[in-house]
Amino acid sequence: MVEQWQRLYRRSRRHYQSLSWQTLHLDPWMLLALLTLVGGGLVVLYSAGGESGYLVESQALRFVAAFLVMMTIAQFSPRTLMRFAWLFYSLVTLMLLAVELIGTHAMGAQRWLTIPGVITFQPSELMKLAMPLTIAAFLARRTLPPGWLDIVVCFALMALPVALIAAQPDLGTAMLVSVSGVFVVLLAGLSWRFIALCGALGMAAMPLLWFNMHDYQRQRVMTFLNPESDPLGSGWNIIQSKTAIGSGGLYGKGWMQGTQSQLEFLPERHTDFIVAVLGEEFGLVGMLVLLLCYLVIIWRGLYMAGQAHDTFGKLLGGSLILTFFVYVFVNIGMVSGVLPVVGVPLPLVSYGGTASVTLLAGFGMLMAVYTHHKSSPR
Repeated sequence: MVEQWQRLYRRSRRHYQSLSWQTLHLDPWMLLALLTLVGGGLVVLYSAGGESGYLVESQALRFVAAFLVMMTIAQFSPRTLMRFAWLFYSLVTLMLLAVELIGTHAMGAQRWLTIPGVITFQPSELMKLAMPLTIAAFLARRTLPPGWLDIVVCFALMALPVALIAAQPDLGTAMLVSVSGVFVVLLAGLSWRFIALCGALGMAAMPLLWFNMHDYQRQRVMTFLNPESDPLGSGWNIIQSKTAIGSGGLYGKGWMQGTQSQLEFLPERHTDFIVAVLGEEFGLVGMLVLLLCYLVIIWRGLYMAGQAHDTFGKLLGGSLILTFFVYVFVNIGMVSGVLPVVGVPLPLVSYGGTASVTLLAGFGMLMAVYTHHKSSPR
């Protein structure tokens, strides 16, 4: 009798816990992985920011707001997200136009909108959500794989926002926005012949892209090819970054014991180059732990996207998690010298407000397309 009551208790407890997560429309495994990454990122940020409690406190408050946004968005059904996709896209595009006209200048760029006394934010970050959301909503109502006309419409939807972001100038964000839209089109089903044709056209357009780049963007490419050509100028950042990562060895120099970062040889160490701080202080082991955490998030995200019950959810979820992968790949690639420096922060680790909110809002959408499917009647 006692054993029967124990089995009944364990069964009812498991059912209650499962019901609780479904009621909140959150995935506990993804939430745990995200909290682990954010917690570790705050530890690294404290060292990268010169033991600044203000940076950590500010970033922690932003993450609290970002998690609240994620939880709020997760409550919306995929049908609701699909219904408001076009409105969201239109509003963000208007914001990008406003940046072009009345945007705030900082660090040689015009990327921000300021509401006096309230907030300063980057509308381009919001387009990372609006783009896959809108293209997924468009293609979900079409016969798949998409025809030529549908593909042309998708690329037309990408063209204006990407052009406006590139003109700010912000080549890294423009690339991520375009990639988020392209992933939706690819997941909708394209022939390899079409993909090869697009690749060939892209290669053919490289000279045109080169001549339309700003001088500093061309310099970044040349520095990537040969950073030692100007070790005290344009090559300084990547040389110091590789030195920091390499000097960490297997186990690192210890938390807050890095020389390149603590003696301020490493530039932008709390934003774009924060992974170099981690590599110097925690070594190869720390880097592997970071990559493992990202791998768990990406694997779980792909699983969740695959479990979506409709085409819209699969396209949106797949694009969001693959774009997150590109985030990670580009940042670690540029910091280690494998890719040119394009100003892409390390997701959920680098210091930043709008980017953190946008990323977690994307995970909120991913949880929405997954958990609403699980809690809906079959």
